[in-house]
Amino acid sequence: MSGEASKGLARFDQELAEAAMKGQWEFDRLLEGLVGGPRPAGVPHLWRWKDVNAKLLEACDVLPESFTARRNLAFMNPGLDRGTSHTMVMGMQMLKPGEIAWSHRHTMAAIRFVVDGSPDLVTVVDGERLPMEDNDLVLTPRWTWHDHHNGTDGNVTWLDALDIGLVLALNGGFYETLGERRQPEHERSGSTLANRSGDVRPTWERRKELHVPHRYPWRDVEPILLGMAAEDGSPFDGIVLEYVNPITGGHTMPTISCWIQMLRPGERTRPHRQTSSGMYHVVRGAGTTTVDGVDLEWTDRDCFVIPNWAEHSFVNRSTTEEAILFSVHDIPTLEALGLYYETPEPSLGVAPWPAVPADVTRPR
Repeated sequence: MSGEASKGLARFDQELAEAAMKGQWEFDRLLEGLVGGPRPAGVPHLWRWKDVNAKLLEACDVLPESFTARRNLAFMNPGLDRGTSHTMVMGMQMLKPGEIAWSHRHTMAAIRFVVDGSPDLVTVVDGERLPMEDNDLVLTPRWTWHDHHNGTDGNVTWLDALDIGLVLALNGGFYETLGERRQPEHERSGSTLANRSGDVRPTWERRKELHVPHRYPWRDVEPILLGMAAEDGSPFDGIVLEYVNPITGGHTMPTISCWIQMLRPGERTRPHRQTSSGMYHVVRGAGTTTVDGVDLEWTDRDCFVIPNWAEHSFVNRSTTEEAILFSVHDIPTLEALGLYYETPEPSLGVAPWPAVPADVTRPR
């Protein structure tokens, strides 16, 4: 027997480690642990609005000025070292009357969903002025300058969500401050992106598809959502709509998909699993989300997280009122990598378009 064969596997493994190598056999246990799919990263958890709001108000006292740091309370998953899910973080931010959160930019993509807003609350993104009224969604895509202005005489609050876990895992983080409290804004209405993200666009310009600042007013979204109450919807999510990129019609942003979801009175959905994770905010209503056997009982303005590959289902506890949930998902990243899976069956983009009425009623 050769000397190499007689030294033993443990000693050989140690020698490999000292030479910055590792035998494939040492990964067997990891691979065996993947049988049946990934283990959920983190745990299901609920953050109650009454607790969050109390801490935000306290933060206004202990952090008198927001500056570039932001008066934001991030929701930390008890089962993770950092973040709300393994790829994303969600939190609540509050500005005091007249306050400005100074301009900066970073390679983390971010969204703002307004909890207590006003026409006089504004986020400026790359010179684009975006009002923030109740339940509006505002995008601050990666590497766009953004600052927030509270022009009201009261506190304002919104939900922040960023893909920070993903960006840090890829070691792709950049951050820069503008050096001024406010960024310059577009001086001419004709130069704003708002005039290029609707039904008509300049013929002489290239189309901007990335880093698109945008506002989705709640006054436009809510009627569409409620108008679909009679549709079949998803057996797993009820009536659920995605906020689409206004230029391409694709996902909200390359790494983030934002949804607005309605559970009709008394509705109960079927349980399913997705390799994506989801972070939720209750716009209104009362219900229960069961995640791997854990019941998260939520009501107005509460927030909760569903880890990846955790079985989950929804119940609207009211038999007379709808429940509406806003949520943020890492689905685009997983789809781009070919790693998005669902069980027991696919639910995204599987149903046909509504039939043309004339084709249905036309005599055969």
